[in-house]
Parts: sequence; structure tokens; C-alpha cells
Amino acid sequence: MSIEAINEQLLRAIGVGVALVEAKSLTVRFSNDTFAEWFGAPEEGAQLSDILPTLDIGEALEKLADGGKHTAEASFKLRRRTMTVAVEFNRALEDDQDMIVLVCQNITRIKELESMIDSYSMMVERNTHEIKREKEQVEKLLLNMMPRTAYEEYKSFGVVAPRVFESVSVLTLDFAGFDAILAAHEPAVIVSELNDIYTAFDRIGEQFGCERVRTTGDSYFAVSGVPDPVRDHSGSIANTAVRFLRYLERRNQTHPISWEARVGLASGPVIGSVVGVQKYIYDVFGPAVAAADTIRLAAQPMGIAAHSSIADLLDSRFSVRAIDDVGSTAPAATEAYALTEGGSDSASLP
Repeated sequence: MSIEAINEQLLRAIGVGVALVEAKSLTVRFSNDTFAEWFGAPEEGAQLSDILPTLDIGEALEKLADGGKHTAEASFKLRRRTMTVAVEFNRALEDDQDMIVLVCQNITRIKELESMIDSYSMMVERNTHEIKREKEQVEKLLLNMMPRTAYEEYKSFGVVAPRVFESVSVLTLDFAGFDAILAAHEPAVIVSELNDIYTAFDRIGEQFGCERVRTTGDSYFAVSGVPDPVRDHSGSIANTAVRFLRYLERRNQTHPISWEARVGLASGPVIGSVVGVQKYIYDVFGPAVAAADTIRLAAQPMGIAAHSSIADLLDSRFSVRAIDDVGSTAPAATEAYALTEGGSDSASLP
């Protein structure tokens, strides 16, 4: 077997197509079997542009004129399958003839792998984005259910240890005549109204260092000093209560439904922790919560009732006076005080 035949078999075995092209006329003078199998056997006088119409022949000639080589890619259909080859242009002299040597290598599998890698990378990037978005949504949901400090503890350890807070202030609120409002309006209207009101309450509370614990129907419950300590928690919760009512007064002037809130305030110890396993929520309970809940019954619509535990802590920014008639369901008169914003009435305190 001749050297030429051996070389041909080797080139065919490794999937390399070779062709010789005249540099001036771009006429194909020789091609091996692999080249012919891919592009068809060139007819006599066939030019390179006829065989490889997708290649930029002009760019290749410019690169070769500078004494370099040029590499390009060409894609074509071969027996119903798209095939991609890398074509390398090299200049050579043969018997004083200026020739171009084309070396074509099958890179179809490489391109397919690159395409698979690109698709996989896009899928991973898309999934990563989705996971990040879902994580942010879960974090946002959990932060609506518990304070950030408790959330960070839950994220780090999987649990939130119960804590006793010795000195905090508590606010409980409900709406007078809520059942009548509920009967007179569509549920969607009630939900929309409460959503607006509670959103405004959350913003007001945030300004004064109060944390909303939960809402239940027409009931709103917030604390100051849980889980992060607040030095003047009594003043913080009292300011929040006053501005809740001020907001409702302004809102009632422009909205068809008039909301009249009753607010109860108290100070003292509470316990804070995540309650529940599957449907968990951060909850606060204890003597101060019970006192605020009970004292609220002594408040008039659009009024604030303060327990003696918090009335003793308030400064001159607020005025308190004893409530004489608190009803049979409310605490004793010596424990209930009506709170308003203004100068302190020290004679009303015990």
C-alpha cells in the first residue's frame, strides 16, 4: 500500500476531510474521500464557493494574504442531520502553484455538547433565580409572621426559644359595632378596608418602635419592647395608640364606612415564642397582654383605656384620668384610666 493510500485511510479514520484549492481561481483540484462524503465529489472546475456557500471566502483570502491562516465553521445537512465542521485554510506552494489547503474536521458532537451545556447552564440559572425568588417570598412571609430577630434565630437553629420579657407595653384594639358593619357590606369590601387600615397601623407602629403581633378579624395586637428592648416602651405604645385614632378620624371623613376603634394599653411581663409546628406563628402572651385585653372593655369608641401598670409610666406628653364607670365586665375603676395626648393630670393617678 502506498504512502498516499495510508495517509488517506488515516485521515478518513480520524474524520478529517482535505481539499486542495487554487488560490487565484478558487477551483478545487483535489479532495479526499471524507471531504467528498461530506460535501459531494467536486466536479471538474468546481469552485470552493459552490461547495461551501456559507463560508466567507473573502475574509479567508484576506487572512491568508497577510501570511496567516484562517479558521471558520460551516454547517450543512448530511442525511437529514445537521453537521458542523471546522474548516482551516492554509496556504501552500506546489510546483510553483499557489494553493490553499483546506482541512475540515467534524465538530458536530462538540457543538451538540456545547449546546447541551448552554441549555443546562440556562436551566440552572433559571432554577437558581426561581429558588432565590421563592426564598425571598418565604422570608417575606415569615417576617410577616414573626419579628426579624425571631426569624434570624429560627433560620439559624430551626427553633425560637421562649423568652420572658420583664418590662414591655402592649396594645390591643378592636372596632365598635363591627358585627353591624360586617352585616351591611360585602366581605370583599370589609377585607379591603381592614387591609388598608392594618397596613397603615403597621407603618405607624414601625415609626414608634412597635411590633404588630397578630390581627384576628377586627382585633389588632401590638407590643413595644419585644423582641428588641425599647427604653421608653410605654411612651412608644401610647404614641402609637393616639396616632391610630388620629388616622381613623381623618380616614372616616373621606370613606363611606366609619370605623371607631377601642384601644387598651398595659405594661408588664410577657412571654414571646413561636407557637405551633406546622402552622407556626410568633405569639406573645402573659399578664400584660391579659391586662390590655381586659382594660380595652372600659374604652369608649375612639377612646384609649390605660391600665394602671402603664399609666404610672407615662410622662407629661399624655393626660390620664380615672374612668368612674367601667361596667361589670371591665376591671375595677382604680385600674382604668382614659388616656389622651396632652399635659399630665397627676391628681388622677393613684
